[in-house]
Amino acid sequence: MPSASESKGASARSTRSDAVRNRQVLLDAAAEVFVASGVDAPIREIAARAGVGTGTVYRHFPTRADLVVAVYRHQVEACAEAGPALLADSASPFAALRAWTGLFVDFLVTKHGLADAMRADSGGFEALHAYFLDRLVPVCAQLLDAAADADEIGPGTRAYELMRGIGNLCAGSDDDPRYDPRRLVGLLLQGLRQAE
Repeated sequence: MPSASESKGASARSTRSDAVRNRQVLLDAAAEVFVASGVDAPIREIAARAGVGTGTVYRHFPTRADLVVAVYRHQVEACAEAGPALLADSASPFAALRAWTGLFVDFLVTKHGLADAMRADSGGFEALHAYFLDRLVPVCAQLLDAAADADEIGPGTRAYELMRGIGNLCAGSDDDPRYDPRRLVGLLLQGLRQAE
């Protein structure tokens, strides 16, 4: 039979793991809402998507900027971790690259509201941008190198340039509902394919 201190420790670990799980659910819900409705979406919409009350959202993220930054970091990590997993599980390196750019586009759609949400903290925005580049450029480079090694794309495409190009194609997607950046990113990727 566990001692009182062991039971207390197990209870504390369970509470911590519940808090981490609840935070992940909130971040996933917020990311989905931000993609669909932008970073100015009502907090109650995020809470409803996560299945919690608005108080729970504010307990984890006291300000909208806190929530937006947390979603940004969460999505950067998800994109970074997805690259190697997609390479391992996809039918080809190019298929992995295509799937990864889909995740990247979703991330960029969320990111567009970040500057406005962090208006007062330009240093914080710059630090996040550096974090974004440090985490994602190597992942994109790995995907490009694998596709080039498999002769699915021509050599020489640099990760930063591709990511910047995708970012430029995604700019303005929130201003015009007739504009579909995913279609144009698909055309850009097709342009990388090596001619038969």
